[in-house]
Amino acid sequence: MHTKREKIETTAFTAVIVGFVILALVLNGAGVIDIFTVELWGKYLCYAILAMSVDLLWGYTGLLSLGQALFFALGGYMMGMHLMLMEGALSKSGKPMAPFLSGMLGWDELPRIWVPFSSFAFAMLMVIVLPALVAGVFGFLAFRSRIKGVYFSILTQALTYGACLMFFRNETLMGGNNGFTDFKFLLGADVRHDATKRGLFIATGVLLAGVYLLCRWLTKTKFGLVQRAVRDSETRVLFSGYAAANYKLFIFVVCGIIAGTAGALYVPQVGIINPSEMDTAKSLEIIVWVALGGRGTLIGPVIGAIVVNALKSWASRAYPDLWPIFLGTMFVLVVLLMPKGLVGLPAQIRARFQKWRKRADEDWQDLKKPAGETLPNSAP
Repeated sequence: MHTKREKIETTAFTAVIVGFVILALVLNGAGVIDIFTVELWGKYLCYAILAMSVDLLWGYTGLLSLGQALFFALGGYMMGMHLMLMEGALSKSGKPMAPFLSGMLGWDELPRIWVPFSSFAFAMLMVIVLPALVAGVFGFLAFRSRIKGVYFSILTQALTYGACLMFFRNETLMGGNNGFTDFKFLLGADVRHDATKRGLFIATGVLLAGVYLLCRWLTKTKFGLVQRAVRDSETRVLFSGYAAANYKLFIFVVCGIIAGTAGALYVPQVGIINPSEMDTAKSLEIIVWVALGGRGTLIGPVIGAIVVNALKSWASRAYPDLWPIFLGTMFVLVVLLMPKGLVGLPAQIRARFQKWRKRADEDWQDLKKPAGETLPNSAP
């Protein structure tokens, strides 16, 4: 059952997202904000969806995955392949007419694996299927072997690092070090036009709201109760007769799909996808987003992702060499001073204030006592 507070939070979050989208469109149409700002905030919202997938794993299931950037990049690559083929039509011989494919990649003929991606429907299917397949195979092997804790984190990081090295190779047919860029058309619309950019921003906002509502519903079902039980004590769950491995596998696949869809919307807005998006440092940075916002809250990771990336955009211009120090400092401060993140900060401040006020009242009562009066049962 949803509590009153959770209903208010869900309604407020949905209203804020819808209002933010409408406001951004109105301000952009009125010329108050430029299209670059709309693109930038579209990227932030994609990161927010990615952070929510990490929180569903880490905050609600206790699985600290350092490989969500892999699923994010896989979804981005599937969208990137379709966008590359939309640069120009294919000839009857199958040769690509897109300048990037024939020029920079040096292909004389389109690889067979690329041909189906000329269909938008197939590309969107692969955005879902490929991350789900990778997450399903890896999760099945890991959870059936009862790998958990820090070992699971290390394995997910190793998987991401291995995939990153593989995508850097030209033999993978994914653009190597350069990846894909110079996108032009999506569903017949020019991705460089302002109207298309605004449409992508709206789609990202709608997806963020939909993912939030899905995750909120999922965590309040019986599955969500078992999910949190696995986080708190997996051994008790096993003794209660539940197959904890199946629950963990299911949520791992769901989070992989969520991350993949976020990556698919990220690519046309940013205009590039390359192996650096699945670098291990990116996965570690996502953990900072979730920790700063407040894990186990759903709305916290959204706030954390937006705040950290907004600070990163500012620091990259003002102090480009100091950003890693800023990021590390934020993580240390969260661990030491804000264990519940920004979402839990008001309650933490309120508790400290009440504690201080109680102590001040006790001191005042002591001062009001007549001189020489002793407390009951105290020594003379």
